Amino acid sequence: MSQKSDGMNYAPQGKPSPVVKPGEFTFAAAHLDHGHIFGQCNGLIEAGAGLKWVYDPDPKKVEDFRAKFPHVQVARSLDEILADSSVQLVAAAAVPCDRAALGTRVLEAGKHYFTDKAPLTTLEQLAQARAVVARTKRKYAVYYSERLHVESAMYATDLVQGGAIGRVLQVLGLGPHRLGKAGRPAWFFERAKYGGILCDIGSHQFEQFLTFSGATDATVAHAAVANYANPDKPELEDFGEASLIGNNGASNYIRVDWFTPSGLSTWGDGRTIILGTKGYIELRKYVDVGREATGDHVYIVDEKGERHVNVTGQVGFRFFGQLILDCLNGTEKAMTQEHAFKAAELCLRAQAAAKRIA
Repeated sequence: MSQKSDGMNYAPQGKPSPVVKPGEFTFAAAHLDHGHIFGQCNGLIEAGAGLKWVYDPDPKKVEDFRAKFPHVQVARSLDEILADSSVQLVAAAAVPCDRAALGTRVLEAGKHYFTDKAPLTTLEQLAQARAVVARTKRKYAVYYSERLHVESAMYATDLVQGGAIGRVLQVLGLGPHRLGKAGRPAWFFERAKYGGILCDIGSHQFEQFLTFSGATDATVAHAAVANYANPDKPELEDFGEASLIGNNGASNYIRVDWFTPSGLSTWGDGRTIILGTKGYIELRKYVDVGREATGDHVYIVDEKGERHVNVTGQVGFRFFGQLILDCLNGTEKAMTQEHAFKAAELCLRAQAAAKRIA
């Protein structure tokens, strides 16, 4: 299966744009349970970070990782990484229910933590994560890749924040994914481990709503989940939807699912529509169905007319460089800690409120 068609191991690559000199920022990778770890590491390395260590209890995962990053040293344990004073950040993609405990260990060892989304699976874990961040003053950064590692979404971030479509009234987020059932690990089908579909892939959508709408909090108006087509995996939710109302009055609807058909050239036809008072933007992130197999299509309609821009290779992935500088300087330019945690909180609240519809 090609990398573009396999969402589990989708790892975008951009142009190197280092923000630090060699040796100025060192990181390690640990707990490689999700393929997103490759995208996390690509982004950091392109921004100038040096990858020193890798650790996972499964030698096969370490071997696969070293095939892509051959210069990395293999640690015998997580403790070996945490004891290394040169390591400033640990990137990880553990099983979702284990991400908060791992983050606590990393932060208490004096390192910053960069986890795959969803960053945790319960409100109790969220409270603990907030407390450990407050105590250690270290970052618990989250890889919300469907905005941060997508050029069209970063382009839209700038357009919206620059006032291109006026005040944002609604964000509509569609996040279909290819299931690839045979290649998934056992934890993927255990509700307590992956947290539910709104917690897992829904987390991307809630982060985008907060970013594009400017809301800093929201209430859940409706949420639902279903297992429509996978009776052999009773704890899998293959469909989820939710509606939120932001604290600034903005509306949000998301739909996430595992129903990408085999005929689609990529792992999911991710789309976002942002409605403003002066226009709207549509993002066709990974493919323009039936027209082009390329992604990063931005459609803009405003008072001046209709425009289509393909922004591939034009925007880059600034989050990673900003994160490195934030770690070094104590700033919050990449993403505020409150924003990262609020997106996680909303997906947990939506998941808790969700009715089972099938």
